[in-house]
Amino acid sequence: MNDVFKALADPTRRAILEMLRTREMTAGDIADCFTLAKPTLSGHLAVLLAADLVHRERIGTTLVYHLKLSVLEEAWLRLASTMRLGKSDPSCNTDTAPASPLR
Repeated sequence: MNDVFKALADPTRRAILEMLRTREMTAGDIADCFTLAKPTLSGHLAVLLAADLVHRERIGTTLVYHLKLSVLEEAWLRLASTMRLGKSDPSCNTDTAPASPLR
């Protein structure tokens, strides 16, 4: 799951995911939207593939990229669950927890 959050930390990769949210795209389609060198774009796509956020499919001689929403949904649910756990545990509330004596 850390790979997912590391991939999402980069604004370029988030922009790629946003574009793939509306339609599948080739690497060339994606490259047309950025002023990145091809190796840089390829590196971003490799990170997204490694995090399982996108799927690459060969159609004839063309590689097409698709967004994998299920992985994003799982990451979001895990993050939301983690945040709820911290808030619902009264022992974690620093406002009401008794101060420990200094020795």
